[in-house]
Amino acid sequence: MNPLLSVNNLTTSFNLDDGDLYAVNGIDITLHQGEILAIVGESGSGKSVSLLSVMGLIPMPPGRIEEGEVLFEGKDLLKMSYREMCRIRGNEIAMIFQDPMTSLNPVMRIGDQIGEALMLHLNMTKTRARKRAVELLELVGIPDADRRTRDYPHQFSGGMRQRVMIAMALSCEPKIIIADEPTTALDVTIQTQIINLVKRLQSELGMSVVWISHDLGIVASIADRVAVMYAGKIVEKGTVDDIFYHPRHPYTLGLLKSIPRLDSDESGQLEEIPGHAHVCFDQPSHCSFANRCEFKTERCFQEIPILYETDIGRTRSACFHWSRLSENENV
Repeated sequence: MNPLLSVNNLTTSFNLDDGDLYAVNGIDITLHQGEILAIVGESGSGKSVSLLSVMGLIPMPPGRIEEGEVLFEGKDLLKMSYREMCRIRGNEIAMIFQDPMTSLNPVMRIGDQIGEALMLHLNMTKTRARKRAVELLELVGIPDADRRTRDYPHQFSGGMRQRVMIAMALSCEPKIIIADEPTTALDVTIQTQIINLVKRLQSELGMSVVWISHDLGIVASIADRVAVMYAGKIVEKGTVDDIFYHPRHPYTLGLLKSIPRLDSDESGQLEEIPGHAHVCFDQPSHCSFANRCEFKTERCFQEIPILYETDIGRTRSACFHWSRLSENENV
């Protein structure tokens, strides 16, 4: 089966005073119908920039998509005109952002904000759009939905505002939803509610989801597959079980060691990844993680590793020494 979305060799840079910053360095991503793909990594690893590039939302300048293709149902989004992309955004592919207060219009009623997309993309009348807005708020579990359509964003709690954002994303029944760390600012109880809501709606509606996060606990509970990013590159990808229980890249291993595990017999302090995240002011000529890696050899400073097929399922690892992790599994 052909993927619904296929990102090939995508490279995005930003022209800064200190030089060209390469935020995304030739990534490949595939997303299939009905699948939840998580993209994980530290802050600054290029997760959000990758998906903003896919959506054509990178400010240009200073941003620039250097090369690559983004195939959605076989059509390259990067070659589309501004008008064509406007028809795709919100209609075929929708985004849920991290902070709803920066995405919701503070002086516009919630029902009108949801209805705006319906009238634009689906040519609904104002009356029909308002009725549909009520249905969508009910779908995402907002009580007294008819009355709440007349409220403003500040009259909703953080969790309810995020539910409103999900309702807006669902309004035109898109094939793909991109969720950019949508639960980061919420407490744990509300996070769980939002995660369960997205999983239920994804199952009921059959849509595909790209979930961007640095929280591995959330990723473990929601994803089918995981892509791990570091310094603008995908360094490992595989099923959620394979990534969590049989990591084949030192960076993935470091991330897993840095979080508490309830299913482990080991006790003691959490481990940290030594050093600092790599910043790419030039396109990389060797492994970007080499300076922080306990498995590094001279080769790691001379070549760029490709994504190698490993011994675990469909896992791919951009590490010359992935087999050494296989021999010494301790996660």
